Amino acid sequence: MTSADASTRPPLLTLSGVAKTYGGGTVALAGVDATIRQGDFISLVGPSGCGKSTLLRIVAGLIGPSGGDVCWHTADGARPADIGFVFQDATLMPWASVLDNVFLPLKLRGMAREKAQPQLMEALERVGLADFSGAFPRELSGGMKMRVSLARALVTEPPVLLMDEPFAALDEFTREKLDDDLLQLWSSLRWTVIFVTHSIYESVYLSERVLVMGARPGRVLGEVGIEAPYPRGPAFRRSHGYVDYCAVVSTALREGAAP
Repeated sequence: MTSADASTRPPLLTLSGVAKTYGGGTVALAGVDATIRQGDFISLVGPSGCGKSTLLRIVAGLIGPSGGDVCWHTADGARPADIGFVFQDATLMPWASVLDNVFLPLKLRGMAREKAQPQLMEALERVGLADFSGAFPRELSGGMKMRVSLARALVTEPPVLLMDEPFAALDEFTREKLDDDLLQLWSSLRWTVIFVTHSIYESVYLSERVLVMGARPGRVLGEVGIEAPYPRGPAFRRSHGYVDYCAVVSTALREGAAP
């Protein structure tokens, strides 16, 4: 699979002039334009406070925009009912087992635990935690907690997965391993992924396209297409192409941060 294949996919989401001003007068976003296609893996990078997380929450429907249009190209024009969201903090219930944490979205839908069991175990299997279903968050490493959070987002089999710096607090080795696991899941399940990160290196490694955002008020300054085939691995990280793409994204970020 190559990122060039993405150009033939139909659009899933179009953002046109999306703006967000909070109650205190803080302008977080101003005129964000972007098109996300079905099955895309997109990363948002930009300086702290540029509105990356705000934009992700608008896409999720957790908050509304102050202006502009969020257009879903679905059969009824509505936002998909099942959107998975993985936050920077794993946000697990400390008193609940791994299985019960993953069960939460299905429980909120009124599904019985017994009926959900095969679905729960499949989600845990996908993230490599089937043997830890009875463990509690305090017994898990940081990387394992993020795997539980990912399983919880996957259990409803969402068509769209939004990820807000999910691996930022992890050590580099664990982060690279989870990046690889995420790409493997994306390749097999074909969700649309929008991934927020501060890491230029992570954005280039994961993505088909990197959207570079400028300092507040946030807007998309440009797009860098990563024309490298999947699956990716250590050889790509060591390649001249990878270094060159990182330099392009870095330059775009510096230009966007310039006064």
